[in-house]
Amino acid sequence: MAQSPIKVAWFSYFPVEWLPGMPDEVSRLPRQHAASWQRVLLNELQSDPELKLHIVVLRKQFPRNLTFDRNGVTFHLVKTLGGTRAPSLFWADTILIGRVLRQVKPDVVHAWGTEHGAALVANRLGYPRVATVQGLFTWYVRVALRDWHSRLAARLEDYTLSSPKTQCVTTEARFSVNYLRQRYPRLRVEQVEHAPDPVFHRIERRPQTTPVRFVFVGAFDHRKGADVLAGALDAVREEIPFECIVIGKARPDYLEQVRQRVSPALWQRISFRENLTHLDVAGELSTATIMLCPTRADVSPNAVKEAVVAGVPVVGTNVGGIPDYVFPDKNGVLCAPDDLPAFAEAIRCACRHPLFGQGRVEETTLEQVREYLSPKLMARKFRDIYRRLATGTF
Repeated sequence: MAQSPIKVAWFSYFPVEWLPGMPDEVSRLPRQHAASWQRVLLNELQSDPELKLHIVVLRKQFPRNLTFDRNGVTFHLVKTLGGTRAPSLFWADTILIGRVLRQVKPDVVHAWGTEHGAALVANRLGYPRVATVQGLFTWYVRVALRDWHSRLAARLEDYTLSSPKTQCVTTEARFSVNYLRQRYPRLRVEQVEHAPDPVFHRIERRPQTTPVRFVFVGAFDHRKGADVLAGALDAVREEIPFECIVIGKARPDYLEQVRQRVSPALWQRISFRENLTHLDVAGELSTATIMLCPTRADVSPNAVKEAVVAGVPVVGTNVGGIPDYVFPDKNGVLCAPDDLPAFAEAIRCACRHPLFGQGRVEETTLEQVREYLSPKLMARKFRDIYRRLATGTF
């Protein structure tokens, strides 16, 4: 007799507005963080006969509660009251998600992130559970972030991961695994790399080299090292003919602060693009010579992963998981974080490199990172975790 599929419920953030074929009232919503790794995993798992996925999404922007099926996956969109989630220490989320799960009766729940209280809610609800750590806020607030929301997220993250109720967490990169195991010795930590969309594995590269075409992907902010980016580009402005495409948003006040620190002439070479789809980003990477990533704190920046599987050389900082994907003299150049002169020199080195200056990387390394960051490998590891949780064999 065939066994019933394992019922898995994800919560509480999922970028439903980025998916094709959504109801009109969903597709018209303002686009929030793309969380592309969730969509990649969804595409791998949605046709698996051994799994039945339910995705619970909480957001104040939803016009109403809505439940619908798409490709065998059931979505539960829950409208929330603004200003109630974090101030309630996510008890509001606990109540709303609990109502849905009492109807779904999942075998396993997958809490995406500690930053929006998902892992905390999973512990309260008591189902067999795995939580994915998407950002290490206890580390971020020490090295790069000082705002109240990040400090609250760090406190809740520390409280949640210290709890004996936390059964299992997944995270990316050796740095993050080691950090969690050292800080929380009793915590069960599994390393699962989030894979870039397959479109990045299939990019046909046509790198532009005259002028050099740099690309920066991510929020244009302090944590991502946007000030270091601008300062380093200003330092090499008269040495290297270049243009730089910034794919991401910038707060006007922060952007103005950065503008005041560099030459006005620099901004003639920088252009900003926002709300790009993964296909749009892939198009930008197809012609990029080099990706620039001067981040101060990142567990495992998806933009770097997309670049390395696309075969785009990366000039990045030696922080977090970046050294797991960028290998000096093979597919990029690394330097210390928060060091403008070092980042400027890394840009110079990359442009002088016989491969990187032409927008190319070592072929053997490209094959290795594509295998390491495979969507199928990501899906296989999560599928195994779900099965062990559902059967109590952890």
